[in-house]
Amino acid sequence: MTQTAGHNFDHLPFAAAGLAQVLARPKAVAAACVIALAGLGWSYLALLVAYSDEPFGFGGSLVRTLCRPLPEGSWNAGGVTLVASMWSAMTLAMMLPSAAPMILTYAGIADTAARKGERIISPVVLTFGYVGVWLGFALLATVVQMTITQEALLDSGVTSSSSLFAGAVFIGAGFYQFSALKHACLTRCRQPFSFFFSNWATTLHGVFRLGIKQGLYCIGCCWAMMLVMLAVGVMNAVWMAALGVVMTVEKMLTGRRFTNAIGIALIVGGAGIILAAFAGHWPAQAR
Repeated sequence: MTQTAGHNFDHLPFAAAGLAQVLARPKAVAAACVIALAGLGWSYLALLVAYSDEPFGFGGSLVRTLCRPLPEGSWNAGGVTLVASMWSAMTLAMMLPSAAPMILTYAGIADTAARKGERIISPVVLTFGYVGVWLGFALLATVVQMTITQEALLDSGVTSSSSLFAGAVFIGAGFYQFSALKHACLTRCRQPFSFFFSNWATTLHGVFRLGIKQGLYCIGCCWAMMLVMLAVGVMNAVWMAALGVVMTVEKMLTGRRFTNAIGIALIVGGAGIILAAFAGHWPAQAR
């Protein structure tokens, strides 16, 4: 995982020398790592959607079969495994693209250091630290999904069965957009260069820890928006893509205008869901 610049690969066969030259460039390794892991997540989700019997992955026979609670109130092992793998794939697919600027920033600094002959650590180590944090979030999200399914807030197609619950999730995520913690974490996500410059490390453990810290900042920024998936349908591919784009754009912009606009949109959307639910059960006026 350690790389230095200025290596001579002339002693290797042509193909091996070309591969070695690529692997010796941190930016190329970082880009390949992000693309591969995000592609793995989307590929797995595509397979799950392929088993769905509804458009855009809204539910599905496989998900309904494995993700339902057993009569005595416990979950079957297949359901728990599928939900955990589903959330893990979602974190790779949705969060790695948003983390690409951070990972490429590290790679850029590492590339400059390598050209000076300094010891560096591959951006793969940083990425694994970041991904490890989000996989931990995926496990927590699995527990949350199991719990709210037991409370009948999600149906067997992993879609919200309660308009009040769905609206509350939207409103909660919207208000979080205005919180101090949200903006503190978002600032860290937007300014990776200053973070790496002041916390630079040249050991495997040190760089892995940098990845963990960046992953924690990212969770602090995006956890509420990720949980919106519980309201719109965990396997809703359209919302996965839309939220992934929103979180990526949010980290690339400066200021609070876009973040606040998303917060307002979520609050209004949540209020609309709740009002529509009440309107649907409102007794007809006698004439």
